[in-house]
Amino acid sequence: MASFAQWIEGARPRTLPNAVAPVIAGTGAAAWLGQAVWWKALLALVVALALIVGVNYANDYSDGIRGTDDVRSGPLRLVGSKVASPRAVLAAAVASLLLGAGAGLALALVSQPWLIAVGAACIAGAWLYTGGSKPYGYRGLGEVAVFVFFGLVAVLGTQYTQALRVDWVGLAMAVAMGSLSSAVLVANNLRDIPTDTDSGKITLAVRLGDARTRILYVVLLVVAFALTLVLMAATPWTAVGLVALPLAVRAAAPVRRGLGGRELIPVLRDTGLTMLVWAVAVALALTLG
Repeated sequence: MASFAQWIEGARPRTLPNAVAPVIAGTGAAAWLGQAVWWKALLALVVALALIVGVNYANDYSDGIRGTDDVRSGPLRLVGSKVASPRAVLAAAVASLLLGAGAGLALALVSQPWLIAVGAACIAGAWLYTGGSKPYGYRGLGEVAVFVFFGLVAVLGTQYTQALRVDWVGLAMAVAMGSLSSAVLVANNLRDIPTDTDSGKITLAVRLGDARTRILYVVLLVVAFALTLVLMAATPWTAVGLVALPLAVRAAAPVRRGLGGRELIPVLRDTGLTMLVWAVAVALALTLG
């Protein structure tokens, strides 16, 4: 049986900023409209964390039973390394997704009931990423889904549930978060190009190839920081988001130097930290503004 520490590693803690940062950004966007509601923000955070843990376990299960994770250079995968049974990992995925569904249902009922449909789409997207007979993660659409769900939906959904409307500031925050969140997946898939190619997992990185995937990663970081300057039209205080720039430079260094394999693992951590620091800084700026 997998140890507690292995279950934690299997939940992929390096990806948690992908869940936390968009909620912070969306709450900052709601505060800009003078409508931040702390308990709704906490509910949105529970939804985001439960869904990302659920999708990580579901990905572990689906890739594991397909044999995709039998040989890999990245962090531990529970099923692929055979430290946990597929059934146990599937149960963990379902439990996490049900927790997210419950919190999402509560949030929708106290905001707008039609948001239940959005939540259902998020859960379907989490499962079908690598699950089902035709997983879209195997067709090079993973980054698109991350941009939509952990960028547009997470940020604008958080803003909307609190303010009951969205605006251009929320949209700019959503695109920035989507870009940074997608960059995390791009870095992950860049590292896995050799093993994904061998196993038949056709990610966007496999389609683009090593060199163009590295360019895409840098472009996504540039988009996020360019939007920092755009947000200064709302309030000059958002320039404080540039405090995350040194982290982004550090994250991009191994990618730009052409490193691969395990040497790319720190990129996931540093990209996530960039996203988190940027979200906190800009959200505070919008709240003060």
